[in-house]
Amino acid sequence: MPQAVLGVSEDALSRLRDFLAGQIGLQFTKERSRELERQIRAAAKEFGYANAESFIDWLVSTPLSARQIESLAAHLTVGETYFFRDKGSFHALEEKILPDLIAARRDNGKCLRIWCAGCSTGEEPYSVAILLRRLLPDLKEWNITILATDINPGSLKKGIAGVYGNWSFRDIPKWAMESSFRKRGDGLFEISPDLRKMVTFSFFNLVEDGCPSLLMGNNAIDIIFCRNVLMYFTAEQAEKVVCKFYRGLVEGGWLLVSPVETHQMISSDFFAVSLSGAILHRKERRDTLRKGDEESSAQPPLPPPRETMRLRKGSAVSVKNRPPAVPLPPRPPAAPPSNALSLYREGRYAEAERKIRSSLESGGIRGEEFALLARTLANRGRLAEALEWCGKAIDADRCNPRFYFLSATVLQEIGRMEESEALLGKALYLDPAFALAHFALGNLALRRDKGKASRKHFSNALSLLQGMEKESVLPESEGITAGRLAEIVESILGGR
Repeated sequence: MPQAVLGVSEDALSRLRDFLAGQIGLQFTKERSRELERQIRAAAKEFGYANAESFIDWLVSTPLSARQIESLAAHLTVGETYFFRDKGSFHALEEKILPDLIAARRDNGKCLRIWCAGCSTGEEPYSVAILLRRLLPDLKEWNITILATDINPGSLKKGIAGVYGNWSFRDIPKWAMESSFRKRGDGLFEISPDLRKMVTFSFFNLVEDGCPSLLMGNNAIDIIFCRNVLMYFTAEQAEKVVCKFYRGLVEGGWLLVSPVETHQMISSDFFAVSLSGAILHRKERRDTLRKGDEESSAQPPLPPPRETMRLRKGSAVSVKNRPPAVPLPPRPPAAPPSNALSLYREGRYAEAERKIRSSLESGGIRGEEFALLARTLANRGRLAEALEWCGKAIDADRCNPRFYFLSATVLQEIGRMEESEALLGKALYLDPAFALAHFALGNLALRRDKGKASRKHFSNALSLLQGMEKESVLPESEGITAGRLAEIVESILGGR
């Protein structure tokens, strides 16, 4: 007979592990059987099953909706976090990464974009907001985007509320605690309103949803946090997610993962950089790093060379006491793209830009090419130029609602909310059934603390989406289907 672990047979857990790896991309080793059994019992109750094995039997034999998969994943991934977790990473941010970004942008747009992927209950993005307020005495003059995403609506709801207990503050600097929170009568602590407004919480599935996406706001990012998330994925899924991050970052952008996830970066195009005893990953050629960007190898964060693995030439990090890397099959050679749109879809934005500009030199007024160039520039972080080409697209075809929508999306990223709202209104005047415009207005209203208007726009979007074929791809959505966006809207409405 199969052995049981806490009442659930090993045979059932084995089938569950295979299902999670193959269908959802989550990886659980046999050593984590007790943890998995505990978590699946909690999930079974939510799904209406009193018996965990019966629930497992149902799971492995039933096609799950995206909503059900996300609900299951929320139970199987630990959301435990606290403020300023991982001192090395935050020290690197405070001493090097953010000061360099601030210096570079002070006379060039005063814009910073940060994404906390898998933000759980919000301690991480709020830590970033606290740090930025400390580093930017002229914060009000900056356009700061801190995007916080998760697949767990309950976690997002707590993050939006911004209320925490003592356990969340076990490693917070004293200055941060004193300046950023108000103690309530019930003993909990509430984050200050100015910091809450700096963070935008949003539902996002790292496996299913697209990046970069103007619609979701995860394009042209300067810094991505994704810590203690990749460790739950299979090697194949982790590689796909890391590839999305690479495309979503601007050139020179940073990806921060946890130390136990560093081994999952071996097949990526990132370069490892040691700063303040932490290993971070940069989207940039090593020969373009300025002198001093990488700490001296005389003081490596972890020893010795024979226990390291190469991420790229000359880029080594220690994997002592790390899980072994899972070998990945070699990537097949990619067929050369035939046009600018193919280059854009592959994330090869510099090449796409060159191809579009070369085409435009032949003359003529082509709104679609102008719009594609605008999207390409926006994904490279060149928002002012992107907005200029949006205007040219509108001038070329003033009856195309998609061009107004694109321009409105770029305006939101620049922080010009009233102008964005006006252009979205024009898009809806031209096409009242433009679901994405209703969705964008809902997000805009959320950012402006207009809860009633937000629900109205999201409800309008949902009503339109539910009347479409679920698998139909929405124009201007970067590949999002009507069914998928409907699930996102339902999660937003349900979470609030």
